[in-house]
Formats: sequence, C-alpha cells, structure tokens
Amino acid sequence: MAERSTAAVDVADNSGDEPLTAQADQSTADGVVKNREQDTDSDEAQGSGGTERPGKASPPELHSGHKLARRYRLEECVTRLDGFSSWRAVDEKLRRAVGVHILPADHSRARSVLAAARSSALLGDPRFVQVLDAVEENDLVYVVHEWLPDATELTALLAAGPLEPHDAYQMVSQIASAMAAAHREGLSHLRLNPNAVLRTSSGQWRIRGLAVNAALRGVATDTPQRADTEAIGALLYAALTQRWPYENDAYGLSGLPKDVGLIAPDQVRAGVHRGLSELSMRALVNDGATASRHEAACTTPEELVKAIGEMPRIRPPEPAFTAPPEYQRTTYQQGTYGRPAPHPGAAQRVPVPPAPLQGRTGRALKWAVSALLIAALGLGSWQLADALMDRAKPDDTDQTQTTDEGDKSSTAPKPVSVLKIHDASEYYPDGTPQHANDAKLTYDGDSSTYWRSRSFDEGPVLAPYKKGVGIVYDLGSEKDVSAVSIGLLYSGDYTAAGLYAADSLSSSAPLSSMKKIAEARTSGRELKIPAKTAVKTRYVLVWITAAPKNARDQWTGDGYKQAITDVKFTG
Repeated sequence: MAERSTAAVDVADNSGDEPLTAQADQSTADGVVKNREQDTDSDEAQGSGGTERPGKASPPELHSGHKLARRYRLEECVTRLDGFSSWRAVDEKLRRAVGVHILPADHSRARSVLAAARSSALLGDPRFVQVLDAVEENDLVYVVHEWLPDATELTALLAAGPLEPHDAYQMVSQIASAMAAAHREGLSHLRLNPNAVLRTSSGQWRIRGLAVNAALRGVATDTPQRADTEAIGALLYAALTQRWPYENDAYGLSGLPKDVGLIAPDQVRAGVHRGLSELSMRALVNDGATASRHEAACTTPEELVKAIGEMPRIRPPEPAFTAPPEYQRTTYQQGTYGRPAPHPGAAQRVPVPPAPLQGRTGRALKWAVSALLIAALGLGSWQLADALMDRAKPDDTDQTQTTDEGDKSSTAPKPVSVLKIHDASEYYPDGTPQHANDAKLTYDGDSSTYWRSRSFDEGPVLAPYKKGVGIVYDLGSEKDVSAVSIGLLYSGDYTAAGLYAADSLSSSAPLSSMKKIAEARTSGRELKIPAKTAVKTRYVLVWITAAPKNARDQWTGDGYKQAITDVKFTG
C-alpha cells in the first residue's frame, strides 16, 4: 500500500479510557500490560445507539521486540482489552513508526476486522488515518495503520478549555465533509468521539479508526449515518462548551445536569457562537432534542455539510502584532565611523556649548522681554486696585432686595413622584431572550414574582460572552425620569446595571442609539440608580451588565445569574 509521510496516536481509540500517554504506566519494561484495561466508555455516554458483542478468544501474549511478518517490531502496548491489543511499533523496512491492532485469528470479530480494515484502506482519503496493511498470519490477525506523532487528540485540547469559534468551525467542517465522503463509499465510523479526532501541527483535523474501531468492539447499528451525524454534533457541542451533551461524564468532560435535558450550548456557556450552537443542536436532534429556530434536523453527514455551507464563514481572529524594538542608531550614524578610537585612560575633551543670546540681536531680545514683563505687572496691579475700589462702594439703592423666605422658595426641590409603568418588554439585541414572557412580573406589585436571567459560567461581568440582559419599560408618555429602584432576587459579589432612555419597546434596537442616564452597582438585593439630572423620556431600559454567583435552585443551576422582582421609577 502507498506509504504515508507520518504516523500518529493509537487508532485503537480507547473511547472513554485514559489517553494513551496516561496508559504508559500500565506497561512493563517488555511492553506487556499486567493489569487489563477496562473499556469505560458506555454507549449511553457516546450516544451512538450501537451494540457490542464480546469476543470469545483471549488476546495473544506478545511482548516488546516481537516481530510480525519479519518487519513490524512491537515497541509498546498501549491498549489491551476485549480480546485484542494495540501497539506502537516500528516498520523496519521503511524505518517509520506505525500502530498495530492484534487479535487471534479465531476471535469472533477477526473476519469483520479484516474486512473493515481492507475497506478503509481502499478509501485512501488523507483526512483519515490510513490503514497500511491488514494480514492474517500464524493464528494472528493484525491491522497496521499510520502513527502521527505530531497530532493531538481533541480530548487533550478540550482539557485546556473550549475551542475558539474559528477552530470549532474548522473542526466540524472538516470532520463532517470527511464523514460524508466515507458514507458515499459505504463506510461508517460508529465510534466517533474526542479520542478519535486529531489535530495535526499544521492545523488539519484527522479521523482515526474509520470502520476498524467499531469492528474491533463489535459495534453495529441500523442507522449508521444518523449515528455518525449525532456523534459530530456531540463533538461540536463539547468543543463549544467543554461539556459532554449527555448526563454521563465522558472523555474527561462533565456531563449535563440530571433531569435538565439537552439544552443549547449558548445556554450552557456565555459567549458561544450562535450559529455553531444551532448547528450542534440540529445534529443532536437525533436524540430527541428540539432544533433552534425550527430548522430541519441534520440526520446525515451530507445534510450537515450543506448546513455548514449555508452559514456565514467564521474568520480567524486578527493576529496580535507586537511593537517593534526601539530603533538603535549605528556607530556610523552616530558620526564616529572612520575616527580613531580614544586611548584607554585618556582624558576626553568635553565641548562647551556657546553662551545663549550673544551679540546685538540677543541683547535686543533681552530688553524686549524685560519691557513686556514690566508692562504686564503694571496692568495687573491696576486691575486689582480697581476691583477693590468697586467692592468698597455701597450697593445701588435701586437694586431689588430678596428676603430669606424668597431664597428658600426659589431653591426648594420639586416633589418626587412614582411614575406608573404601562408596559414592559425584554431587551435582547443579540437575538437570545432570557424569559421574555415574564417582563411584566417586575411591576405587578407582587415581590414573589420576578423575571430572571439564565445561569452563566463566567462572571460577574457578563461581557464579552453576553453584553447584558434587561427590560425596556413604557411610562405611557414622556416623563422626567430622575431615578429607579430595582428589587433583586440574588445578592452576593455585585450586580451592575445602567439606565438608558430608549425610543421604543423594541427588543433589538442597538444600545448605541439610546441615551445613557446613569449606572450603579450593589452587592445587596436592592439597586438604586439616581440620575444627576432628570431626563425626559417615555421608554426606559434597565440594562444589567454584571451578576453575582449563586447556588443551584429549583429553576437554574449554579452560576452567575440575577432576577428582578420589583421596579419603581421616580421623577
């Protein structure tokens, strides 16, 4: 078979087991694993809907240094489970690292593994880790595949945090198009998970274990395209949220809370790209979820590729440029080029600068400055004396006198009145409402009812993941708004909010089109925002930009969240 340039991490795909680097401590010096590794990845966690049939034969007892076909020298056993073993080996003929799966020839799945390996090798798509050889020899069946030392598993990438939107977009685009090409040739994966997806040093995404991983574990399903599509949706969900979209923890990721169901990624973590969030839900709809905005579910990789093509392309972030170092003048530019270097210890003559303002012109300039200073002093003295004389004069008898009572009445503040709220609407310019139907509960006079935000993982400041949450109120007509008092459900850390004069009850009008009245913050359950000067407006926006962290309650999980119980405007 055609030689490949590099080789990679174990295509055996431990699927829920520890990464290969973590399995090294299970191997002895000769490469034989003493403690049998357990396959901890359940079908429930994977969401594949497949079934596994245990093999009957025991794995062959091999050791490091053993050669297959007088060519492949076994180096390290990286997986041993369910009747087969996987090794890192060396192809001594071509002098390159390879991976090898080995199982007894009388194993119940030996025939299906050989067939799957040969079918995968015929595909020849560089987006998949390639099968290089598939042989039955000396009561053994072994499959040789590429070993990519410069590649990193998606599992390891997600351990450091969720992917950037551009990286997640590239991952789902390349994986979906590769699987669409495989299904056109009648091949499926059925074990597509974070352990089976690799990113190379050049930024390309590769898939390992096409058809072979499922054959090794006896996984089968009547709907292979649907299973692989849902698996791609789970990969995208994990890349966006760093959470596994099922209740079980898997691949080093925490599952979703119990009894919550499958919620969109942008409701799990603030700042998630909305288009990618909807795309993952359209792929995961196979598990009974509801796709966002009523788009049709994607049940095949081909449909998923089409949905990705209809999205606006996500561009990579702008590179950060560092300031160039400060310019250094060379010896030639400093004027010493061609001059002999001074002898060490010799006294250097320091040039004496000429005295300033020498000659007739200099003397004239000095006299002019002196004259201007004298004139300025005289003028200032005359103005000071004139001001003192005016102050000593008696007041004009015709001037109107004002009594103390008149002064008090003229400066008395206007009485403060509570402004009636006629209507309210949730404000969500990003198109993602919190609980739009509950806005009216904030001025119904009942403190036990409220409008609430969702729970976010990052805080207290919601930006840049979400710029804010809030409600626009209708005062019926233009009123002078001087302050607002906001009753809050949650305390702790701090809540920050701003007050804006809006043009309408629109939920999507840009914030830049509104006039900012005032802002304030509090750590308690009441937030008062006074304005320096009253502003005449009919519509007023209460815009919350920071929320405190609180524990899980009957409505939401733990995280940064806030709820408004009562709102009163005064003017």
